[in-house]
Amino acid sequence: MRAFVWGVYFFIGVFIGILAAMFGLGGGFLIVPTLNFLGVEIHHAVGTSSAAIVFTSLSSAIAYHRQRRIHYKAGLLLASTAVIGAYIGAWITSYISSSQLKVIFGAVLFLVAIRIYRKKSVEPEEVRIEEVKLDYKIIPIGGFIAGIASGLLGIGGGAINVPFLTYMGLPIHYAVATSSFAIVFTATSGAIKHYTMGNVEVGWLLLLVPGLITGAQLGAKIAKRTRASQLTRAFAVVMAFLAIRMILKGMGYPFP
Repeated sequence: MRAFVWGVYFFIGVFIGILAAMFGLGGGFLIVPTLNFLGVEIHHAVGTSSAAIVFTSLSSAIAYHRQRRIHYKAGLLLASTAVIGAYIGAWITSYISSSQLKVIFGAVLFLVAIRIYRKKSVEPEEVRIEEVKLDYKIIPIGGFIAGIASGLLGIGGGAINVPFLTYMGLPIHYAVATSSFAIVFTATSGAIKHYTMGNVEVGWLLLLVPGLITGAQLGAKIAKRTRASQLTRAFAVVMAFLAIRMILKGMGYPFP
């Protein structure tokens, strides 16, 4: 019976890990409701998710490093300000109604999803990552916004990182890989804070992590074999789902 339970959680982790790596989102949007559904108190679900995302994003980053698709300078710039933004976002929650912000932010994300869906994609073999010219002065701003959104609204930084990087001119495959790399740092910062607060359920973490690591490796391989146009549209659909979920939760609906 115990082996069966471990198997179930392993495959849950694999499924979440695949989606997290494919879209550079970390996976918190699935880990939190899954843990909450299984009976974990919401604050502990969020804390355990933060710790789990460290392993998911690290596994994804290792896989994308092998594919040579991480723009390290952009990723480090994103992470440097996202860590600060996450703390500020968490602090702001004491003064601003998160429910109203979720509705507004969800509406913005939905519009962004529509824009991404219509965006013309570039295949990774059509451009070398060294040839992509980015404005390094603006990238930290995007990281800061992603961090605030993460701390304030409880969403992964990838929901901001990937659209922002593609807008800056980075092809979708590189944007997903770079986002996964950046999330390693922001997730680690959040996980340490939650652990000190006693919000990390180590038992649940041990159940999910093996599957998450395995799934992240598979997700990176699937992304590599997926055409840019298909990956872009799939990412847009996931973004639209996240946006609708955020709007419904902000309006008070018991959406998981």
